[in-house]
Amino acid sequence: MKRLIIFSIFFLILSSNAYSFDRKGFSPTAPFSVISTFSAESPKQNQVAIDFGFEFANDPDIKRTNLNLSYGLTNNVEIIANLPYNLSYHNSLNDNGAEDINFGFKHRVVDETTYLPAFAYMLYVSGDLGNDEFSTEGGIGGGFIVTKKVGPVKAHGNLIYFRPDKEGLKETWNINLGSELKVSYNSSILFEVIGRKAINKNKIDLLEWRLGYRVRITDISYTTVSTGFDIKNRTPDVRFMFGISVVLPSEKNKFRRIVEDND
Repeated sequence: MKRLIIFSIFFLILSSNAYSFDRKGFSPTAPFSVISTFSAESPKQNQVAIDFGFEFANDPDIKRTNLNLSYGLTNNVEIIANLPYNLSYHNSLNDNGAEDINFGFKHRVVDETTYLPAFAYMLYVSGDLGNDEFSTEGGIGGGFIVTKKVGPVKAHGNLIYFRPDKEGLKETWNINLGSELKVSYNSSILFEVIGRKAINKNKIDLLEWRLGYRVRITDISYTTVSTGFDIKNRTPDVRFMFGISVVLPSEKNKFRRIVEDND
């Protein structure tokens, strides 16, 4: 496993530059994620998670929002939908519009044990909303997710594939490596390395490390702030992200009352 991770990062760094529009694509719902890395964890059965995020990227200049919805169909199956919307591109308010809408599910088939990580797979489809500049005209994708907790650190790895329907675009894939470090009862420090093959060329167009902080504000609400920096002069060179998420209903702590009879 360690050799595979080292080889993947080494391959990404050595790949030559390529640039295409920075699409958001299918994304996880916080707090069941790192930043862009999926976790094998999911909402409990009948829980709903709503995640609304803002993203600001530099060079190219992109201002984007993203709405994620998740529903716990069972304790192991999560239904996920998300819609990214570009408010502006290259600082032009005329270049705006929705990307593809994404709908899929994540299924955890192996629960984490003392020695083994949790394992999940996911499948999803994308639908064209008619904006040629930001759309792939839909497509299908899937991926694999592993999650393992070691002490206060929870580590995650993703391998994600997507095949667009738009003529001239190519298959793409992501390798996401992320971790969550618990620093208090309600907060975590987040770290990621993200690599992505370009959708229009057989090159790597995104290689980025990200650092973030997530805090649980109330029993049902979370706030996540993060920033990303490019590796090896890729684009965008820096991005800032802010998200607010809500999980309903909240999990109730169950207390068992013990009554001792003194006869």
